[in-house]
Amino acid sequence: MLHILRQKWLRDLFATIAVLSFSAALVAAPEQAVEGAKNGLILCFNVIVPSLFPFFVLSSLIVDLGLAAYLGRALEGLMRPLFRVSGSCSAAVVLGFIGGYPVGARTALQLYQQGLCSKTEAERLLAFCNNSGPAFIFGVVGAGVFGNSRVGLMLYLTHTLASLFVGLLFRFYGTVHHRGSGSRQQPKPIETVTIPAAFTNAVTRSFQSTLNICAFVVFFSVVLQLLTAWGAISALAELLGMLGLSSQWAHRLVAGLLELSSGVSSLSGGSGLAGRASMAAFMLGWAGISVHCQVLSFLIDSGLSARVYLAGKLCHGLIAAALTWVATRIFPISQTVSHYLIQQTESIAALDFSTALVISTCAAFSCWFIFTALCAVLTRKKCGKMSCHRVY
Repeated sequence: MLHILRQKWLRDLFATIAVLSFSAALVAAPEQAVEGAKNGLILCFNVIVPSLFPFFVLSSLIVDLGLAAYLGRALEGLMRPLFRVSGSCSAAVVLGFIGGYPVGARTALQLYQQGLCSKTEAERLLAFCNNSGPAFIFGVVGAGVFGNSRVGLMLYLTHTLASLFVGLLFRFYGTVHHRGSGSRQQPKPIETVTIPAAFTNAVTRSFQSTLNICAFVVFFSVVLQLLTAWGAISALAELLGMLGLSSQWAHRLVAGLLELSSGVSSLSGGSGLAGRASMAAFMLGWAGISVHCQVLSFLIDSGLSARVYLAGKLCHGLIAAALTWVATRIFPISQTVSHYLIQQTESIAALDFSTALVISTCAAFSCWFIFTALCAVLTRKKCGKMSCHRVY
């Protein structure tokens, strides 16, 4: 089956059919297409731009100013035995958990382009560093969808733990690179650029990356609107129903496979907290095709394997769902929604662009100061034990 799908003529046929079908849907249902585009633009203006742009700038500065390299030398003894990646990759792991999709993947690509990790190490890193941020899990999923902050905490913990498990699993991917023998190699001087150049490049590249992501968000918002209007989502749900899933659960799964926010939104209300929480954990780990397209747009000319990234996200979703199901059995969570949580959900939903941008920028700069302070402390300790290396 896979050999047949690799045929170029068959891929071209599928692509042609998809383009013609999408064009026909746009002509036949322009109102739904416009509504989907409006929803996507609102999401970009209120959520995507204020939440991602500051962290994109932060990740670029951390790499270009050499902070990732300094941090890598200190954490080499932790990252190498656990995940078989260089210590510099710790920056992508941390930013991936704090900044959300797709900050971790973009940072991993920058580390590879700067020569701070090998191709195999970058592919291992991509398998587990691109994760959902705490703001989305606590605010949107926990308080907004489930109406319970404890569910948000549980989902974030299982999401994080599953990501680390995937990192341990994918440490066996690729060949072993032997680094010399006997004595340790002398580390290379850390190469950096000037602060004005780093800041200018960070802002321009981050703005372009944010616009690329917004384009994918708007496109998939239109696609989902058209698929829903023409009954394609329901048809896919019926196909999954043949595997034993009910119509409601199949519809939820299809929505989550395509787009994360639509999938988790469909889990609000109803009974069966353990099942809904487990499916939410799978959706958060898988991230959705929309997020994957955003990441793949970064990897087009990089030479890195998209298969490793997609395999890692699938494993992440499955492991997170299993961990969440076990956690709900061990620690039962009440579904009672307090008046405070209702107010909290309403306040999160009512955030305007300026407020969200201020909050996200403050969080990004807080991470920047923490990284800078940590690297300064580690550098002083290194300089106290050995002669310092020149920084260019």
